[in-house]
Amino acid sequence: GMILGELKGAVGVDGSSCAWEGQALHQLYYDPNIENKNLAQKWLMQAQVSPQAWHFSWQLLQPDKVPEIQYFGASALHIKISRYWSDIPTDQYESLKAQLFTQITRFASGSKIVLTRLCVALASLALSMMPDAWPCAVADMVRLFQAEDSPVDGQGRCLALLELLTVLPEEFQTSRLPQYRKGLVRTSLAVECGAVFPLLEQLLQQPSSPSCVRQKVLKCFSSWVQLEVPLQDCEALIQAAFAALQDSELFDSSVEAIVNAISQPDAQRYVNTLLKLIPLVLGLQEQLRQAVQNGDMETSHGICRIAVALGENHSRALLDQVEHWQSFLALVNMIMFCTGIPGHYPVNETTSSLTLTFWYTLQDDILSFEAEKQAVYQQVYRPVYFQLVDVLLHKAQFPSDEEYGFWSSDEKEQFRIYRVDISDTLMYVYEMLGAELLSNLYDKLGRLLTSSEEPYSWQHTEALLYGFQSIAETIDVNYSDVVPGLIGLIPRISISNVQLADTVMFTIGALSEWLADHPVMINSVLPLVLHALGNPELSVSSVSTLKKICRECKYDLPPYAANIVAVSQDVLMKQIHKTSQCMWLMQALGFLLSALQVEEILKNLHSLISPYIQQLEKLAEEIPNPSNKLAIVHILGLLSNLFTTLDISHHDDDHEGPELRKLPVPQGPNPVVVVLQQVFQLIQKVLSKWLNDAQVVEAVCAIFEKSVKTLLDDFAPMVPQLCEMLGRMYSTIPQASALDLTRQLVHIFAHEPAHFPPIEALFLLVTSVTLTLFQQGPRDHPDIVDSFMQLLAQALKRKPDLFLCERLDVKAVFQCAVLALKFPEAPTVKASCGFFTELLPRCGEVESVGKVVQEDGRMLLIAVLEAIGGQASRSLMDCFADILFTLNKHCFSLLSMWIKEALQPPGFPSARLSPEQKDTFSQQILRERVNKRRVKEMVKEFTLLCRGLHGTDYTADY
Repeated sequence: GMILGELKGAVGVDGSSCAWEGQALHQLYYDPNIENKNLAQKWLMQAQVSPQAWHFSWQLLQPDKVPEIQYFGASALHIKISRYWSDIPTDQYESLKAQLFTQITRFASGSKIVLTRLCVALASLALSMMPDAWPCAVADMVRLFQAEDSPVDGQGRCLALLELLTVLPEEFQTSRLPQYRKGLVRTSLAVECGAVFPLLEQLLQQPSSPSCVRQKVLKCFSSWVQLEVPLQDCEALIQAAFAALQDSELFDSSVEAIVNAISQPDAQRYVNTLLKLIPLVLGLQEQLRQAVQNGDMETSHGICRIAVALGENHSRALLDQVEHWQSFLALVNMIMFCTGIPGHYPVNETTSSLTLTFWYTLQDDILSFEAEKQAVYQQVYRPVYFQLVDVLLHKAQFPSDEEYGFWSSDEKEQFRIYRVDISDTLMYVYEMLGAELLSNLYDKLGRLLTSSEEPYSWQHTEALLYGFQSIAETIDVNYSDVVPGLIGLIPRISISNVQLADTVMFTIGALSEWLADHPVMINSVLPLVLHALGNPELSVSSVSTLKKICRECKYDLPPYAANIVAVSQDVLMKQIHKTSQCMWLMQALGFLLSALQVEEILKNLHSLISPYIQQLEKLAEEIPNPSNKLAIVHILGLLSNLFTTLDISHHDDDHEGPELRKLPVPQGPNPVVVVLQQVFQLIQKVLSKWLNDAQVVEAVCAIFEKSVKTLLDDFAPMVPQLCEMLGRMYSTIPQASALDLTRQLVHIFAHEPAHFPPIEALFLLVTSVTLTLFQQGPRDHPDIVDSFMQLLAQALKRKPDLFLCERLDVKAVFQCAVLALKFPEAPTVKASCGFFTELLPRCGEVESVGKVVQEDGRMLLIAVLEAIGGQASRSLMDCFADILFTLNKHCFSLLSMWIKEALQPPGFPSARLSPEQKDTFSQQILRERVNKRRVKEMVKEFTLLCRGLHGTDYTADY
């Protein structure tokens, strides 16, 4: 009751006029019940914006209140000032200002959270009054708080003033000032920093200033530099902050302040100041070395941030000062020290990763100079970048096995990502160093592997190979003279360890295109890959490498085919690999078999698939249960992945150069079709048992969908039986995957007269089944509706004749599509919009379509307007705009009649619209028949008006 009473007393209302939902504040802070908390929150939000808020805020700040209540009072004031400034009469500005000053002085020795809120309120007031109504706001603040006759002790006053000065720029950054005011206020704040900085310098350098004051000074400085204060005006403060880095209590705040000052975008204009900063940064090297020696990660991290901020933000400006090249080179070397900081990331150092983007920036800047200057800098910096490669490869090394065993999985993952960043950096550095970089890596690896002196560590070898692979993965190394040597070295590596083995695999994979051009070398690496396939720990690297080799080198692999198939079959039967690797392995075999003669393919397919077919026959007899379902889905998946890449007509080789690789397509049926026809009965049998299981149906459809996509016209012999099977499936239990497969068939075969009858029959059947589904309630099947709409759109695109059939109820289809526009699922709505944008242009040529648009088009328009009026998600507006555009383009006279009628009723499509706004919108739409983008913009504008979001922060999403 206490808090409630105080609020009531303060606001002076009786219980009736405001819903006093219990002890609102008490509930907000102390009530564990979330419902009550929400109610209290809601009520308090209303109280804060009520006209009485002015009155009760001051009451709540009384000294006898608890801090939570005082905090609420201060927040209410801030909300009033920042959001409802226009409600405050001008003649009250001064008294409001005076009251706030008084309260801040009072709270200087009181609750910190309340003090901060009051400072934010006064800052907001200042921003709203500057520059006209309160010209020297900041200077006034400083003056008022330095007045000697104040009852509060000097240190308290000083901290309160610093708090006020710190929140002022922050409040400016987040304030909702209109654009033109923002510019004015920013300019006057920039002038006012003249009143702030001398004070900050004095406080920071005074020997008598206590640590808490200096801490605050540094935070205040950090806050002001975000306003883009000219760097030269910050010089003295930056120097003072550098001096403060020696004080461990002030270290973090000093780093923040220096980094913020150096990183402001405007700083590069002040080259003289930047040049003065280099010696200051270089002066930290001793402190950095000490920190590294003592394992003090915080300090080394902070100093590194400062060096990188200067180097990364200003390398261009500093490189421009050619006569100072040595001091900049010294800074670069300091950053190199940070890159190579001892220890393993992320366990005993976290600093090196901060430096990686610096190396990109420096290289870009050097390469952007004109030839002469670039040549000078190439000479200076090529050796630096060669050193960088050594440092990065050292940092990429794995720790000892023993140490790595203690790392958490999170540390291992961070290290993996760090290595990817190093890999990207190396690939980038290749631009600067070119082929010499590869020879450099190759020489090191050669020395390492052939030296008899000392036993080498696997970590060292792995890192060198990793560097090589990083470059070979993205850069065409086909012309590099070191690759043959490297391929020759690979078999000499004694592979004692999983990480090294993985990298060897990935390196071979990265060189697969080179191997295709030098097939004689395949034999020296293929055995390694096949051997690795048997090791579950190398699953991902060995399978993906085999897949790359089979894809890139398939025409050179026939001599090895029998061996590859035998090893693959063996590991598949032993179930060494996880599902997704088994699927990749099948794709690899598909590529491999594609290059063989037809009888060879059939022979290999037979041995490869027979064991699975036998398993499937057994499974088809069993009573369905979860474990045999998994086995069925797995086998079907293996088949569809094999058929995805098994392509003897060489559709996929169109981009390959030499024509001689285009083997003539052999006569006779396609091997995949032969196999499919053999297993068709079996697949039907499996289906009949599992018809109501979406996953199995999907897996069956996937086999045919992948085959149709790969085989294209070769698939033709299968079309009649597949259409019949799909029809039966879909009539028993409709599923989206069957519609997607039907869409594929329509896409590839519908325009061929020979295949039109079975496809038309299937199209009519699935349409009538889906229309029945609509009568029973389609809401539970958004995926089916989505696929159905895509099928209809595809039919209109490829073969509008499908809509000419008497048996097709075009009217029902149209009405169902209008219903689908109102679904909550975005993909379904998108698909239905896609259907209408295909349908409307056919008004003229397909009589049944013209008739239905004439009769029911108005219903479509109303649904579109409702959606724009706020029924549909704003992200879908472009799709609805497309419908309007198409209507206007193809049914202009109808649209101009309908849109006027439809927008007539008041409150439609939104209560927020005036008749004038509706009128403007319909005129705009009817005028625009050429530029679709303009219609999209109109619809966006209109939907914001309908939703009451026009001109608010929300519109920024666009």
